[in-house]
Amino acid sequence: MLELAPLLVSALILGLLGGGHCLGMCGGLMGALTLAIPAEQRARRFRLLLAYNLGRILSYTTAGVLIGLAGWAVASSPAAMVLRVIAALLLIAMGLYLAGWWSGLTRIEGLGRHLWRHLQPIATRLMPVSSLSRALLLGAIWGWLPCGLVYSTLLWAASQGSALDSGLLMLAFGLGTWPVLLATGLAAERLTALLRKRGVRMAGGLLVILFGLWTLPGPHQHWLMGH
Repeated sequence: MLELAPLLVSALILGLLGGGHCLGMCGGLMGALTLAIPAEQRARRFRLLLAYNLGRILSYTTAGVLIGLAGWAVASSPAAMVLRVIAALLLIAMGLYLAGWWSGLTRIEGLGRHLWRHLQPIATRLMPVSSLSRALLLGAIWGWLPCGLVYSTLLWAASQGSALDSGLLMLAFGLGTWPVLLATGLAAERLTALLRKRGVRMAGGLLVILFGLWTLPGPHQHWLMGH
């Protein structure tokens, strides 16, 4: 678990700094959920938003476990090295995206559009959300929304060769996205403003790029671990 800790921190940073992208992808739904509840029922509104986000994070974790099984299946084959290299390159791409230096990562979102065409009608039928169970189910469905950041994190998680480790990485990533999507009012504005500061995004992006370089197989790993 100690060896996994730096990766969990990296996944948390990915989710937190990628919250701006998540806000663009899921912000409309969050707004619809909020407006569907009367203003005087603030406590109920918070519970529904909490259930929605819980469902979304559970979907990320489930996807992590499933793709982790695939990574485990090839862990002892030459394909494992190829998967690790691809995951490292995607991790570097995520760092470039978070730092605002390159946005090519978003092109991966096209891979999930076919699946989403089948899920979107189900999500639409759950609106407006009137119960915690509907909010939880809607969040679970919305967790499969095409997202380059999520897909790249999934492939990186798969390179760990363990269903448990992959699930934990996706759980950490999901928890990282939670503050921006769950926060409301002035707190959300302050948090979003902080995460959009160039210095914060560059620092986070550089840290993720460093993890990407560390993931790449080679003798440089020992040097990076020593520094």
